[in-house]
Amino acid sequence: MPLMKHTKKPIQLFGKSLLTTAALLACATQARAQSADVLIDKLVEKGILSVREAQDLREEADKNFTAAVQSKLGMPDWVSGYKISGDVRARYDHISSENEGFAARERYRYRLRFGITVNMFDNLEAGFRLASGDAKGSAGNPLSANSTMQDNFSKKSIYIDTAYGKWTPVNSGGWQLSTTVGKMENPFTFTPMVFDPDLTPEGAAVQANWAINDQHSVSFTGAGFVLDEEQSLASDPAMVGAQVVWTGKWNEKFSTTLGAGTFKITSTEQLTSANVPYVNQGNTRYITQAPVTGADLYSLKYGYFPAILNGSATYTLDSFPFYNGAFPIKASAEFMQNLATSANNQGFWIGVTLGKSGTKKTWDLTYRYERLESDAWYDQLVDDDNGAFYPGDQQTGTAGSIPFGYYGGTNVKGHMVKFNYSFTDSFTFTATCFINDLISADSLVANGLVPDNKTSAAFHFMADVMWKF
Repeated sequence: MPLMKHTKKPIQLFGKSLLTTAALLACATQARAQSADVLIDKLVEKGILSVREAQDLREEADKNFTAAVQSKLGMPDWVSGYKISGDVRARYDHISSENEGFAARERYRYRLRFGITVNMFDNLEAGFRLASGDAKGSAGNPLSANSTMQDNFSKKSIYIDTAYGKWTPVNSGGWQLSTTVGKMENPFTFTPMVFDPDLTPEGAAVQANWAINDQHSVSFTGAGFVLDEEQSLASDPAMVGAQVVWTGKWNEKFSTTLGAGTFKITSTEQLTSANVPYVNQGNTRYITQAPVTGADLYSLKYGYFPAILNGSATYTLDSFPFYNGAFPIKASAEFMQNLATSANNQGFWIGVTLGKSGTKKTWDLTYRYERLESDAWYDQLVDDDNGAFYPGDQQTGTAGSIPFGYYGGTNVKGHMVKFNYSFTDSFTFTATCFINDLISADSLVANGLVPDNKTSAAFHFMADVMWKF
């Protein structure tokens, strides 16, 4: 026994030194020491390191790593940390319709995103992200970073997806206040009925959060975004908006959210098919001709000033078959009404989500029914995957016609089913299915339209595998 007591301490010290060295090496290989943090937590959990020793180790590792990176890259000493992130996604995309005039489409696509975030002292942050994507006219598609496999293995384009600066002057006492300028992740938390998930707006945003207590918090977001810049006109089209969200955690199992917001689009007459990328369909438009070229211009007939309400309630079960961990069940709904017009001006969806993916051996299954009328919201901002089939050529009188086809946007109603399964923390499979119809075939173009009574029902299926880092 004395011998065992005598030899146990050196073995523990050797083991502590060895594992500590491994942790330091892990810290030196990754920005912000994410993998090392996991290892250090394990050492604390097993009693090899004390909490104080773990904290000292993190501080030393962060200091050494930052100093090494600054030395190698010549970065100034006010930079406190770096984070590299991104993802690669492969997709099978199928679209078909009950209409015999529509030829089923199958596309094989992929997406690449790569970004760097730089944290600085004084609560400053700067970052950018690059993304792949097919061209839409002379620019990248604002609603998608997918590249399609086509054109004899042609080289693909890379675009600036985000480029921003952020300042957080307040972050204490339950309060947080930040402002962001540039091209950014969407600061609003509305669903794809309002904003496509891939949309990265350009302008300025202010975000504030107040943690009232351990159970309740309130957040506010206000922003102004530029939609286009017109050299020959005094007023550029822009969007301003605000959102307030209250979150309540009533106990360990039950939580709720309730949100409200509004947006206003200015100078909508400048948002013609010639001035901005024309991706989605649905809004009521009228036809004019360009003053010099005489080309057809599709101009918005109405303004857009929607009021939006949304909410959710989540109940968490202790466990569920074939699921790793506590199992959330979430019911959600969202409603909007465009106050700038009185016709075809409403949209809503209601749905339920079982589970939550994102970590190893977790999954979720979502069902949603949505009805989004043609002029409830600006069609170029909403989910481009959620669409229907416009049958026949939509005649516009003497101005010509718009070819038939499948379009996302407004003026759709139908169902969505989505399933995610995370094999690991970084590898997820997703299957998504939309089954939709047009609400009306008369709202693509307002003047001179000859309605087509053929079916507009469409089926859109996507299967994804995604690796994130």
